[in-house]
Amino acid sequence: MDNNNEQSTPMEQSELNFKNRIDLSGLQNAVLGIKAELAKVIVGQERMIDRILVSILANGHILLEGVPGVAKTITAKLISKTIDIGFSRIQFTPDLMPSDILGTSVFNLKTTEFEFKKGPIFSNLILIDEINRAPAKTQAALFEVMEERQISIDGHQYIMEQPFLVIATQNPIEQEGTYRLPEAQLDRFLFKINIDYPSLEEEVNILMREHELQNDDKLEQVNKVISGAQLREYQHAVKQIQVEKHLMEYIARIVANTRENSFLYLGASPRASIAILNAAKGYAAIRGRDFVTPDDIKESAIPVLQHRVVVAPEREMEGMTGQEIILQILETIEVPR
Repeated sequence: MDNNNEQSTPMEQSELNFKNRIDLSGLQNAVLGIKAELAKVIVGQERMIDRILVSILANGHILLEGVPGVAKTITAKLISKTIDIGFSRIQFTPDLMPSDILGTSVFNLKTTEFEFKKGPIFSNLILIDEINRAPAKTQAALFEVMEERQISIDGHQYIMEQPFLVIATQNPIEQEGTYRLPEAQLDRFLFKINIDYPSLEEEVNILMREHELQNDDKLEQVNKVISGAQLREYQHAVKQIQVEKHLMEYIARIVANTRENSFLYLGASPRASIAILNAAKGYAAIRGRDFVTPDDIKESAIPVLQHRVVVAPEREMEGMTGQEIILQILETIEVPR
């Protein structure tokens, strides 16, 4: 999809804002401000940044997949710098235990009672580096906190402070010493975002930017744009975006097709339908509309579905990918008018 065709002219944008039932001007200014700050360090990757911002506005977790050196980790760090919220980074390793993430109870000699010491998961934006490096029991420790924004330890429930977002990274090439994420874990991520190599022109710009910054700290180049309270306000506004019934039926047909498609061994669940709905609202919001269009749904379908479907073994042997099959599904289903 050509993103250039989706850009509105200033006049069209003002007309959209005038007709909007929801005031999205603050949200749009925040998105533009965050993009401008990220552009101080990151060259290109516009689609990746759009998808990350949409996922954050839709209050969804993000899985970034790409080979080492394509700015997965630095992007997550820079995003945290533009939003005035708590940030925590967890490096997943094969010896990492659930208590290293969630926290543990420690005996206090003064009070003769056990006290719960919170782990690094108790923050607002959590960067989990190389999530597939940790064993299954450690990955499973994230299930409850990612889905319900709470954890249960020693009979006590601890509610996470909002906003609560997880950005996880993984390397799709190196599999030695890794533990494949189960489907139930993948289903917790709103988006899986594949990060490709930069173009030749972009790589030249990366080298020039690196030379200009020299020993400067890249994170220091980026300023805060919005507060945590503003982010929560924008997330609430995104939920109010209008979606017509025929567009909800369009989403349902796309997801239902993944369950009936002979090229797929496993289709997507109703959670995927809800994820497409929420992501489409996010795309509508950053484009200045208080209503969803079919293009918003199409743009959301691949990052929402590609990690939730399993390609049939015979098709996988032929080299087909889930992304290609999803594109075929989008081409075969009639777009509502």
